[in-house]
Amino acid sequence: MAVDRLTVVGRSVPRLDAHDKVTGAARYVSDFILPGMAHAKLWRSPVPHARLLAVDGARAAAAPGVLAVCTADDLPVKRLAYGPAYKDQPILAREVVRYAGEPVVAVVADTPARADAALALIDVRYEELPAATNAEEAQAPGAPVIHTTLDRAGHFRDLDGLRPVAGTNVCQHYRYERGDLARAVAEADLVVDDVYRYPALSHHALEPHCAVARVDADGITVWSGTQHPFPVRKDLAEIFDVPLAHVQVVVPLIGGAFGGKCYTKIEPLAAALAARVRRPVRLALTLEESARTITRHSVVVRLRTAVRRDGTLLARECDVVLDTGAYADIGPRVATKAGSRAPGPYRIPCLRIDARCVYTNNVPAGAYRGYGVPQVTWASESQIDVIAERLGIDPFTLRERNLLKRGEEYVAGDTPLDGDMADGLGQAARAIGWGAPLTRNRGRGLACAMKDGGGTHAVSTAVVHINADGSVILLSGSVEVGQGARTALAQIAAETLGVPFEAVVVPAPDTSLTPYDHGTSASRSTTVMGLAVAAAAKDAREQLLALAAKLLDAPPSALTIREGKIAHGNRTLTLAEVISGHFGLVGGEVTGVGTFVPGEWSGSLGGATVFWETGMGAAEVEVDRETGEVHVRKYVSAADVGQAINPRECAAQDEGAAMQGIGPALFEARVGERGQLLNPGLIDYRVPTFADLPEALDSLLIENADGPGPFGAKGVGESGTFCAAPAIGNAVARAVGVRLTELPMTPERVWHALVSKGASP
Repeated sequence: MAVDRLTVVGRSVPRLDAHDKVTGAARYVSDFILPGMAHAKLWRSPVPHARLLAVDGARAAAAPGVLAVCTADDLPVKRLAYGPAYKDQPILAREVVRYAGEPVVAVVADTPARADAALALIDVRYEELPAATNAEEAQAPGAPVIHTTLDRAGHFRDLDGLRPVAGTNVCQHYRYERGDLARAVAEADLVVDDVYRYPALSHHALEPHCAVARVDADGITVWSGTQHPFPVRKDLAEIFDVPLAHVQVVVPLIGGAFGGKCYTKIEPLAAALAARVRRPVRLALTLEESARTITRHSVVVRLRTAVRRDGTLLARECDVVLDTGAYADIGPRVATKAGSRAPGPYRIPCLRIDARCVYTNNVPAGAYRGYGVPQVTWASESQIDVIAERLGIDPFTLRERNLLKRGEEYVAGDTPLDGDMADGLGQAARAIGWGAPLTRNRGRGLACAMKDGGGTHAVSTAVVHINADGSVILLSGSVEVGQGARTALAQIAAETLGVPFEAVVVPAPDTSLTPYDHGTSASRSTTVMGLAVAAAAKDAREQLLALAAKLLDAPPSALTIREGKIAHGNRTLTLAEVISGHFGLVGGEVTGVGTFVPGEWSGSLGGATVFWETGMGAAEVEVDRETGEVHVRKYVSAADVGQAINPRECAAQDEGAAMQGIGPALFEARVGERGQLLNPGLIDYRVPTFADLPEALDSLLIENADGPGPFGAKGVGESGTFCAAPAIGNAVARAVGVRLTELPMTPERVWHALVSKGASP
């Protein structure tokens, strides 16, 4: 059987969700209205750490339209706590609150306004407790221990090796060591020791968290904007002590996520309240409430690097500390990944890595686009430029000399590097004009990084139904969060089957209908789910050809399929004719199933990466010495995508990621004071806008069809976030001679650095 290659894949076909989104027809969870639906609002703790003494909800319960006022003890659940690493987060706080903004009491009423009004009638008495509001305080002697016991969740095989430090606030301690570090340092010509700081960030997707739940005789149904419907189903089944088959999680379109909607968030509370009042309940957070639900880890990185005079890296010691907030969420895994990637994509014989994930009395921190890599890359790539400057070596040359080459192992047992990073960095450097003269106060900077992609332990299954009329239904649990997953997967299915792209329909994920997928994260959908989709389409295609072979009186290997038609010589049958010819009526269908299962369990993270997601960035900036303002005149992002399934969407993902990286580089950060978040909304919290676009923003897609995914694809979407901050920081240093080690590089910080150095305007 022959299929013409790349008739659909490699084309920038229109997105399947584009029309509905631009016309306003798209339906999100917050648009859902169920008969009899009630609305929930939450009373949140005003202090970061306190013992709950009493809750009086009598006045609120008597208010107009109020159906229930619930504390943790009022929820009809078998288990109160959940979490992907540890089951440490209660649905509502019980006995103790651990961060300012933690939900304590829920009010359910017939309208949102009545539920909101009733919150003011609730009286909560509490006794404030000492709080640790940053990782340094939380690790200090005598710090309050925020969790005295930990219950492992058992969600993931790689988290079976969690290493909390008993009697402390460290919920994960990742260590890795190779080579004789002391000897390498002693033999080095230069040792550089620096500390870098990366701030906590808010995800601030335009769609805040929302869930609608219904609990009845048929079971539990939750409509949610989650990136992980199947793990959410697992948590709900355990919380209510029911079989998985009794829980249904449906995910419509999502208005942005960036990791903030990974794993379970508000779904258990919505379901518990629906069970309590015996009618559907909608729990819709405001943008400010979402900022008090999940954040990105603030990280402090200390790097000590030993090098030879010629720039050869000999050793690197990495100490990485993440503030994971009051509950672990997926922080232990982020800490492990951040620690493992802290040395950078370099050939370094001797390493010592210490990464600690620390509980504090702050908003819980979890996944965010890049999964810890942007934080450690800020440190690693900034210091590479420091080393280059001290040795008098061009920063590009220093990187090129030490970068891992294709086929080299990052650590023993892991997948060898599957790309040419030096070539990609060279492309970015040429695109930025590296080495060309610049006017005063202008500078250029480079950075590169890599991350394990696809998830080391993720399983995906897909089902392809070919209907009696030749149309195709692709069932996949991958969630559309704006990245174009539905479109790319439809292209893979169409290409593999040999049918027009327009023939493929991809319904929304529904755990009762779509087959299992671990979730949408780690840039995995196109590669990992794509492999499952390709396998399912191949299965269905082979069945079709076997049926057609009987009708055409020819072996399957002699048949071709293109544009939905199967041919042998001059004879042609449509898919509809093949199916009706087999079943004897205008009905029936052909179904193919495909599954991707991870490979060998090896590597320092407990599993081998599916592919390496690499990112290379180059920036040209101009610095105003009088104000300290940094203007990004040009930014180039390069991403090794293997094969672009949809080039326009790949470029859009990479450009969006680069812009997201520019935010914390220049202005974006959560501001807190003693555990209180001072800028929860978009009035005081700056996200990148069109006004912040560089004068020129370019995305280079590197395509060598060398990835493990369908047609040689690799994942893309996170790598653009890796390099923006260090590339801009390196450009600033080369422009005006000041090196910042803390983000964001606000005008005030740059100006103070210039003044401290005595630099004149």
